[in-house]
Amino acid sequence: MLNEMLTNLRNQAPLIHNIINYVTVNDCANILLACGGSPIMADDLDEVVEITSLCGGLTINIGTLNQRTIPAMLAAGQKANELSHPIVLDPVGAGASALRTSTALMLLEKIQFAVIRGNISEIKVLANGNGTTKGVDADLADQVTEENLEQAVSFAKAFAKKTGSVIAITGKIDIVADSNIAYCIRNGHADMSKITGTGCQLSAMTAAYVTANPNHPLEAATASVCAMGICGEKARQRMTTLDGNSSYRNYIIDAIYNLSPDELEEGANYEVQ
Repeated sequence: MLNEMLTNLRNQAPLIHNIINYVTVNDCANILLACGGSPIMADDLDEVVEITSLCGGLTINIGTLNQRTIPAMLAAGQKANELSHPIVLDPVGAGASALRTSTALMLLEKIQFAVIRGNISEIKVLANGNGTTKGVDADLADQVTEENLEQAVSFAKAFAKKTGSVIAITGKIDIVADSNIAYCIRNGHADMSKITGTGCQLSAMTAAYVTANPNHPLEAATASVCAMGICGEKARQRMTTLDGNSSYRNYIIDAIYNLSPDELEEGANYEVQ
């Protein structure tokens, strides 16, 4: 199943419009190219509707919000909905400020998302309308563990039912769920948290996977999350004592580029609940 998701992505090379934060924009463009997609970045209100119309999918990432880009996010999202193009929301840091929280909730109200991907604290903020994060990282009190996994799965399924979106919660244990099925994924490496932007890259890549597999958003999002985790493992194995987090970032992108459909299928470590 997962191998088909990647094969379709490589065969179709979908063009993905990204309204994304300026901290990670270059890495997101590169990981889209590496996985088999094609990126375009545009966030001016005067062109986002036109650009979205040219693309197959859209990523909206609120990591560096400002009053100029918020209307652009809304306009692009509504146009993508009109065209039935899949959209991925990355609510970076929702809960860290009133602006981030209110913007994420506004977008959730006015746009239908195919996938909502964030850490557990960000997703809880969207579900509850309020909450806190540790900057742009998950609050330690919220983290998904083996002990609270069943509860977290139930939460993800309930929020998926409420929103009509696939919910992808990433952390030590990843959960990708619709209202009926959840994939609990145990790929990845702890050092991935030492790189700025792995979550942003994953959201952009997920948009490519879902755009190439529009009838299977749950499986496509699961394939994307597994791919990032597998490549985090492969990249970490490649590191020497002279390598640090900058090299690790590049090695992850290299691993995404070189990942075969069979490696994705065989390396994915998940269970279905």
